[in-house]
Amino acid sequence: MADPENQKYTERAIRPLFTVDPQAKILIVGQAPGLKAEQTQKMWNDASGKKLRHWMGITPAEFYCPAKIAILPLDFYYPGRGKSGDLPPRKEFAAKWHPQLWKYLPQVKLTLLVGSYAQHFYLRQPNSTRLTTTVREYRKYLPRYFPLVHPSPLNYGWLKKNPWFENEVVSELQYRVKSVLN
Repeated sequence: MADPENQKYTERAIRPLFTVDPQAKILIVGQAPGLKAEQTQKMWNDASGKKLRHWMGITPAEFYCPAKIAILPLDFYYPGRGKSGDLPPRKEFAAKWHPQLWKYLPQVKLTLLVGSYAQHFYLRQPNSTRLTTTVREYRKYLPRYFPLVHPSPLNYGWLKKNPWFENEVVSELQYRVKSVLN
């Protein structure tokens, strides 16, 4: 909160949203908290979160247990609204903060990369890399990373065009999540 780059949030008493616990076994890396998350101070507290928990095959209690699941968005603050959804996370934010917080995540066995921003950052992909290609080739990134489409209602069209995702990828995700948590 003392970082000058976050001053506009700190002045409005908005706290950074992330969860890091040394016992966490799974890390979720997404874009940035949404407006509802900012207002409630609870990440993935919307339809996207409900869908993500369903894909993972876990309960809200498991999802919000810091000793099981860490959540480290690419930006810890809601970036605002754009023409077709939320604005992207601030550039260089994750590069500044993620390495500092990874040292508090020694037990993480699986990192879910939710959406193209997370995939481009962690997989060091150029922006031209297609999300569909990365998600379809998810096995290539296992066992460390599991790339996913963002579970936003805005992506329901993508899900309809790509039924293989819910038919095969979700069951593999549930298997991996269960294996890591047990």
